[in-house]
Amino acid sequence: MTKPLTHPPSDTRALPASQRGAEIIDLVTRAGGSMRIQSIAEALNVSEETVRRNVRRLSDEGLVRKVHGGVLLQHGSTELNFAQRMAENPIPKQRIAAHVAGLIGDGSSLFLDVGSTTAFIAEALKAHQELLVVTNSVAVAHSLAARNNNRVFMPGGELRGHDGGVFGANVLDFVRQFRTDFAVLSAAAINARNGFMLFDMEEALYSRAIMANSTTRILAADTSKFGRTAPIAIGPPASVDLLICDAPPPEDIREAAQGWGTEIAVADKAAGRAHD
Repeated sequence: MTKPLTHPPSDTRALPASQRGAEIIDLVTRAGGSMRIQSIAEALNVSEETVRRNVRRLSDEGLVRKVHGGVLLQHGSTELNFAQRMAENPIPKQRIAAHVAGLIGDGSSLFLDVGSTTAFIAEALKAHQELLVVTNSVAVAHSLAARNNNRVFMPGGELRGHDGGVFGANVLDFVRQFRTDFAVLSAAAINARNGFMLFDMEEALYSRAIMANSTTRILAADTSKFGRTAPIAIGPPASVDLLICDAPPPEDIREAAQGWGTEIAVADKAAGRAHD
């Protein structure tokens, strides 16, 4: 059984409906556009009735469609989802981003994925010089291309509407051509039992490919990811060298990380103040 969430609280009365709704849309988006109520409840560690109540609100807003035992995204809701993800927990993400940027020197090479935290990291890297960046995220490419003698490489293909990412077999072939100093990744869920997880198989395949071709693997995640679960493991937890977060993880995750050989770093509260 998954450990109950402490960040954010599982009691929906203590959580604004808009934020809970954003979490539900995020889960369903990452699951491919549809998801069962039971699976959403398990992922968020809340009751099925809590999920149904929030799904009704989202349905009234035209963002999702209720089906028997599940929920479907309405056409056009995914773009709003990305904006909501960028707006969720911005201060912790800025702190994490500043910490990551402090580890990466001028002239470094790195992979970056499509997570919202990764987009904040790209912003924090804008003053860096002569980076070589490989990414499948249009947001990351937009932040770092054509500045400070950076070289930015992005695979071709169709951009996904909900996150501006490019995925597919050609993308994997493309990124495997590079060897970088760092891979910077995000996760939808982190728990002691299964490690680092995602809802989207294509994202997981991309993450595995860039971790295999980098020297230092960094996973950046705010504390809302702790204690959650998702269906797809990014890879063996031991493949992550460094977990950077905005507050210490729960004890079970700290103990598990010791076994994985994953170092944990907590971003300084002052680190993101320049972005506040």
